[in-house]
Amino acid sequence: MKLAIAQIRSVRGDIAANLEQHQRWGAAAAQLGADIVVFPELSLTGYEPALAKQLAISPHHDCLESLQQLADSDHISIGVGVPTLHDLGICISLVWLHPQSARQVYHKQFIHQDEEPFFIRGHNSTSLIATATQVSTAICYELSVSTHVTTAIQQGAQIYLASVAKSATGVHQAHLRLQAIAQQYAMPVMMVNCVGACEDFDSAGGSAIWNRQGHCLDQLDSTQEGLLLLDTNTDQVFSKVL
Repeated sequence: MKLAIAQIRSVRGDIAANLEQHQRWGAAAAQLGADIVVFPELSLTGYEPALAKQLAISPHHDCLESLQQLADSDHISIGVGVPTLHDLGICISLVWLHPQSARQVYHKQFIHQDEEPFFIRGHNSTSLIATATQVSTAICYELSVSTHVTTAIQQGAQIYLASVAKSATGVHQAHLRLQAIAQQYAMPVMMVNCVGACEDFDSAGGSAIWNRQGHCLDQLDSTQEGLLLLDTNTDQVFSKVL
């Protein structure tokens, strides 16, 4: 299996422009042979909690249809960071567009206290990806919650994939935590972050992949957009920067 992570610079609050970004990088991942590509936290809108109420959409919104068509034509599962509407509030979610299949939605279950004024905790039966049930997803703060990873492992996860929006300090802390997860549970770990301005901080990239021993196989820098792709059969990593 080939898993890709796409470090992008979202345009703040501009869903149309960000959809074009997702299509471009999704197509680039497919050209590299990826079975799955994952984008950063709230990649469709940028990480903008104060704007979430006006930007939130249904996970079944028609605006995602162009990405569904890409998933179908290139046979790739695409994970998009989306603020999603619910009766009780707004969730931070990963909406999955699977080829020739129904959409899958994973809601962030553990939210940081700074997010509580804007978002609600989500509820999921599993964090595993429907088309790759050995892969578990986490959204940002969740990677620091020990029960998140242990529950994923109990459900059968063999690869841990975190979609985040983090500053330079947050990236450093996340790298240490994810390296420890890789070592403790002897499984590959991936983190995808964004670059550029977020609501009240600058996101510092540093998207990276660790092997089962906790060794960093490759890492993107703090400013450039790019792809990292892991071949889980060989532990080889391919990178693409535009």
